[in-house]
Amino acid sequence: MQKLLYITDQDEYVDHSFITPLFEIYLKKCMTVDILYFTDFKSDFTCKEEHHYVVPTRYKNMLLKELKQNNINLHSYDFVMVRNNIELMKHVLKYRDKYHYKALYRFSFPKRKVQIKCNEAEGKNQFLKRCVRAIQIKKETKIINSCDAFLPTSTQMQQAYRPEVTIPSIICAPAINPAALHTHQQHDSDETRFVYVGTLDKLRDFPTILDAFSSLENKSWKLYISTRDVEFANTLVEQYPTIKEKIRIYNAKTKDALLALIAKTDIGIALLPDLPIYSSSTPVKVFDYYSSGVPCLMTQSGHTSTIFTDEVDAWFSEFTLENITEKLNYLLSLSKEDIAAIGQKGQTRLLEVKNYENIAKTIADQLKAL
Repeated sequence: MQKLLYITDQDEYVDHSFITPLFEIYLKKCMTVDILYFTDFKSDFTCKEEHHYVVPTRYKNMLLKELKQNNINLHSYDFVMVRNNIELMKHVLKYRDKYHYKALYRFSFPKRKVQIKCNEAEGKNQFLKRCVRAIQIKKETKIINSCDAFLPTSTQMQQAYRPEVTIPSIICAPAINPAALHTHQQHDSDETRFVYVGTLDKLRDFPTILDAFSSLENKSWKLYISTRDVEFANTLVEQYPTIKEKIRIYNAKTKDALLALIAKTDIGIALLPDLPIYSSSTPVKVFDYYSSGVPCLMTQSGHTSTIFTDEVDAWFSEFTLENITEKLNYLLSLSKEDIAAIGQKGQTRLLEVKNYENIAKTIADQLKAL
């Protein structure tokens, strides 16, 4: 069986809701997978379970040497994958010929681009940073093209942010975990319960969504928000005194807690401004909603349209106050049974086309073909 070392850019204690199902469960059915996390909280290398390594951050610049000193057989790997960190990728490429593995670069999200956009949304001048980023992209693309394969989250993301990458691409998309579905809990209340999961910041322009809710004449609804930005959310909601009593703010600490909260609602919200950083992939929150059988009101984009069909297994809206208000009014006119039926169709659709088990097998097959 072939063997993969996956070097993440994440701390061992953060949420690994993408890594765990794809790499630790389903890909392991196709090949041996060792996963490496970094930590600022430990001074020594740790092997947690047989295939789970934790390395102190200070060893990043000499990672392979540190692994070798801890009796990790680098010759045993057929593939070494690096997530997002270009300096680590350079380090892995340096030793590729020595250890005879295929070098893979995983590109999950354009973090620097997002930060620039967030700063611009706050009125900060980002001209210099944009110039620096353009230079960095050229240098990074040259390094990526020295690898054996590139693993973006979607084809659209590669086209938008790494169009000059010419090596083979293997899509590594978020998906639904068939082993982690939650039963939808139909509540007795007459109100329609909406839920929004994720970050709240100026770039995501959540006030547009709150403006739409505040303009509704039908008041038979509640909005549940689960976010790490609880203080920001509370401050924002205080600006809407006419509807703040209809809004509940949570910070679900675990994936199970989040899915349990979602399962008690009716409709998920995944409305985001029409920017490539959002429209080039499906938000993870969409999969969280459908994992609990909750249908989603989402931004219409070329990407989402390839997965869902409006009013069949989801609802689409442009990111404007008028369109969102119109859609919310329509959703409030539907029965709970109609809403639940859309949720079930959406879950079935994702299990067919965006299923971690199927995605893992496809990735394994494409790796073996390199």
